[in-house]
Amino acid sequence: MASRPLVVCESGCVNRLGDATSPYLLQHADNPVDWWQWGPEAFAEAQRRDVPVLISVGYAACHWCHVMAHESFENDDIADALNAKFVAIKVDREERPDVDAVYMAATQAMTGQGGWPMTVFATPDAQPFFCGTYYPRDAFGRLIEAVSSAWTDQRDAVVSQGAAIVEAIERSSRRQSSGGSESGGSRPGGELTPAVLDAAVKSLDADFDEGYGGFGGAPKFPPHMTLLFLLRHFERTGSERALEMAQATAEAMARGGIYDQLAGGFARYAVDGTWTVPHFEKMLYDNALLLRVYTELWRLTGDELAGRVAAQTADFLIDGLRTPEGGFASALDADTAGVEGATYAWTPAQLDEALGDADSTWAADLLGVTAAGTFEHGTSVLRMVRDIDGAPEIGERWAGLREDLRTVRDAREQPARDDKVVAEWNGLAITALARFASVGSSRGGAAARARREPVVGAADGAAARARDAAVTAGELLREVHLVSGRLRRVSRDGVVGEPSGVLADYGCVATGFAALHQLTGDVAWLEAAGALLDVALAQFGDGSGGFFDTAADAEALIARPADPTDGATPSGSSAVIEALTTYTALTGETRYREAAEAALAVVVPVIAGHARFAGLAAAVGEAMIAGPVEVAIVGESPADRADLVRVAIHHAPAGAVIVEGVPDQPGHPLLEQRPMIEGRPTAYVCRGFVCERPITDPADLATQLRS
Repeated sequence: MASRPLVVCESGCVNRLGDATSPYLLQHADNPVDWWQWGPEAFAEAQRRDVPVLISVGYAACHWCHVMAHESFENDDIADALNAKFVAIKVDREERPDVDAVYMAATQAMTGQGGWPMTVFATPDAQPFFCGTYYPRDAFGRLIEAVSSAWTDQRDAVVSQGAAIVEAIERSSRRQSSGGSESGGSRPGGELTPAVLDAAVKSLDADFDEGYGGFGGAPKFPPHMTLLFLLRHFERTGSERALEMAQATAEAMARGGIYDQLAGGFARYAVDGTWTVPHFEKMLYDNALLLRVYTELWRLTGDELAGRVAAQTADFLIDGLRTPEGGFASALDADTAGVEGATYAWTPAQLDEALGDADSTWAADLLGVTAAGTFEHGTSVLRMVRDIDGAPEIGERWAGLREDLRTVRDAREQPARDDKVVAEWNGLAITALARFASVGSSRGGAAARARREPVVGAADGAAARARDAAVTAGELLREVHLVSGRLRRVSRDGVVGEPSGVLADYGCVATGFAALHQLTGDVAWLEAAGALLDVALAQFGDGSGGFFDTAADAEALIARPADPTDGATPSGSSAVIEALTTYTALTGETRYREAAEAALAVVVPVIAGHARFAGLAAAVGEAMIAGPVEVAIVGESPADRADLVRVAIHHAPAGAVIVEGVPDQPGHPLLEQRPMIEGRPTAYVCRGFVCERPITDPADLATQLRS
């Protein structure tokens, strides 16, 4: 391994974070702490010195990570104690989700909860023996001394505790990968049936917040994958309750402070139960997943609010997170110059200064800005208190004022951006943008109205912009992140990092590549998706149908992580199940479908009883129950096929695949042996490559798809 550049601190420490690809690690490169990057050298140093290890895990946009850094890691006294008595390792959880997963399991086992920053004390062979999260400076100082004393005076007990924790983590990992059976063999999961998905909706209904939407209380996280499932369930079954829960939640979030009313995009979560005050960090994965939700809600219902939010969220991805290389950055920070939310909050006086008396009074009423405030120090987070989508005169006035306020806000100091490109999250963004491009172009002038732009040319322009962004990001992943047929997880400034891709990287990128194949007609994307799935099946399978989150040839950790449940992001298992299902629908190769069904069986009990933790798995399950539907449209030119394609996009159930092209186009399995009928553009609606009668009339195609 190449030697790392060393930063010599004023206090004499040697900091080894100077060449990190992670902006989070670079934030700590000037600390007086003797930081090491994760790797065998750090643990060898702990062995040599016979000292325990501090593993500090966080991410660049994490508010409390910043607080602990300022309080403790920038403090000379704390740093001196750490440097003398520990080897300190700094880990970016987004760059190394495998490391984060195993130590988060230990933290939750010891404390009953988890979060970031994560603070883990471990033996020199990486076994955790004391875990926690954020500690104030004085408490952390006392903890350092206590842990050091225990290591010196009670070594046997410390080592024994570490071994017991590792054994418990290994047992949990075996259970999760095999669906509850530690030894593999028969799995206690089950077959996915319509009754399972009905039960999932009932379990969500029991947790639904009738007043403000969402599920559970504060803090409230956007339930993006759950909403995607509910929309698909409504589409398949006609369940008005499923649609009601999804639409009410989507509207409440879009009107709340968690949504950036000026620039688009959603914050990570709301600290309250009303979506009013967010934790201001804005993550790529949340916005990509929410773009899918609002696009599908817009497609299904024509809801103008959903269309507006989808368009503005796509704008945020492209304008706010796109990197010079064409990928998407990971996040915007919660803090501005150390103050959370400073960029985003407003007072009535600031509105008045920006807009003038008459407009500021009107805007304050529209946006819920009051003298008392909804946030800190008498400031307010902008919300949409009144309806702008059903009232054109209000919407038009707001569109102009929005630009004025955006200009003023852009002149403020802005939060930092974590500009590393994560393969998994870019795959999510590609899928979402590709879908928005398809739906937006097919809705014609509705896309322009959603953006509050002139209709002429704007709809096609918005769709083309999303399409171009999706393709460019896909090219970056294919050309930079794919190294000798294997995915690397991160890159920065166009340079790929060392960490290998985890299961979620393979699943999300493969789904994104499949979306690009449908969007562009380029068979190379389909071939790339298949190659990734072949690696996933060969390297990540557990031998009994489930999946581990790390490859068989990846770095060995204290346990091999495996968690099939969805959290803030899709589980690796759910991501791969979606990719396998989509790839089968595009190719007809049933072994991929069989692998998807076996993996989905692991999580069936979670879908039925705890659907909030299996949202994407349940959404893919809806597609499986429906087919998935496969639509092949053949014609001599895109213009000839356009009417049929437009109908297919609007009426084919979510999870369907749609491929268009000339008849018998090489490399396109769905188009092979699909001739035009009587020389006219023709659509074939299929399931498992078994097709209904071919259709040449768009109205007949709509009827066939609805049935």
